[in-house]
Amino acid sequence: MYTLITVLILIVCILLILIVLVQNSKGGGLASSFQSSNQVMGVRKTADFLEKGTWFLAGALIIFSITGSVFIPRDRAGEDQSMIRDQIDNTIDPSQTPIFPSAEPEVQTPVQEQESENAQ
Repeated sequence: MYTLITVLILIVCILLILIVLVQNSKGGGLASSFQSSNQVMGVRKTADFLEKGTWFLAGALIIFSITGSVFIPRDRAGEDQSMIRDQIDNTIDPSQTPIFPSAEPEVQTPVQEQESENAQ
């Protein structure tokens, strides 16, 4: 259902783009190409049709968008969140890791030897 609504949204968007591009902002556009007065659909009717089509497609886009948000598949999103939360809970804090002694004996520098002799 979500895929169907997404396809319908894309179709409405393309149609809305085409209708807006056909219109002219100063009242010309497709309506200006009908010069003769004996047309079945005159200049004014074409402009009214394009305006009504624009409003209809804009309303359809809003309705499809709201409907699409209702049908978003949410069952998988919860699983992904729980997997991420488990990984966060199971991580080890780097500042809390134990420091193990190295296998090599510690070599004292001459400064450390003098400090140990002075301490005795």
